[in-house]
Amino acid sequence: MTMKINLNDYERTAQPNFRGGKGEYVSRMLNDGTNKVIWGMLAPGHSIGMHTHETNSETMFILTGKGKMYFPDGTYEDVAPGDILYCPHGGTHALENTGDEDLTFHAVVPEHGFAK
Repeated sequence: MTMKINLNDYERTAQPNFRGGKGEYVSRMLNDGTNKVIWGMLAPGHSIGMHTHETNSETMFILTGKGKMYFPDGTYEDVAPGDILYCPHGGTHALENTGDEDLTFHAVVPEHGFAK
């Protein structure tokens, strides 16, 4: 079914040290079992730890703030509003807010139904 989603209508949750990251990852999420549609926020200095998308992929749309997306080999990409980040099925990444304002993003995480 096609639908309009307003993530402001969803419960705001805070997850400390998400995936081994620093601080809290705050989100609002629609999860229908097949896809997750997410509004996410990391305060300055907070992060989402390194993790692998074993059964899904992730596309993130940076809305506000500045940060870094890290890769397992220690390299990174700077991220800013307007950037779109893609982590394919089986890919590994982390995200950190390196700026002085909240890093906010929308993300879509479709389940692929199998482990890679």
